[in-house]
Amino acid sequence: MSGCVGPRGDGYDPGALMTADEAQAHHAVQIAAFASTSADQVTAITMTNTAEAIGVVRAATAAGVTAVVSFTVETDGRLPTGQPLHEAVAQTDAETGAAAGYFMVNCAHPRHFGAAFDDDGPWRERVGGLRANASKRSHAELDEATELDEGDRREFAAGHVALRARMPAVSVLGGCCGTDARHVAALCAAWEAH
Repeated sequence: MSGCVGPRGDGYDPGALMTADEAQAHHAVQIAAFASTSADQVTAITMTNTAEAIGVVRAATAAGVTAVVSFTVETDGRLPTGQPLHEAVAQTDAETGAAAGYFMVNCAHPRHFGAAFDDDGPWRERVGGLRANASKRSHAELDEATELDEGDRREFAAGHVALRARMPAVSVLGGCCGTDARHVAALCAAWEAH
């Protein structure tokens, strides 16, 4: 069972960054609460920066549960801080002894993070999950939107499949903003067909 934690602030904006130690202290209370239940994992979604991700992993390790870190990226495939995704994964692993169970990407369309996986290396083996947005809009555009953007389900699914060869460890698939069961069904059907 997994408990879910989010960023301290806005999931689209890193705002005032914490140090890794501050992030560990901030998230430790909620993570300890999960650890006192039958939860054996904590998933930190929409992480905008590595210091907070490092703090989450350290707090989970101290509490005796596995952490999964899901970064969000902008339309250029970089974290909202500007850091490339591959560097964020590598830095988090380097500063936590690779204690995270795996990493994910969430709250971005496959078109936004596809080019990030052009960077080769062992970091790609650490990405085990994707929870993408249906919309191709930027986070700023989504913030201003007055109606839900469901995007195109076929394009959403095809975008995942196009990346599959560069994401050999992905075993968790799902949807984020604007998705529903129809998007997930299209994604699963397309993924299984290839």
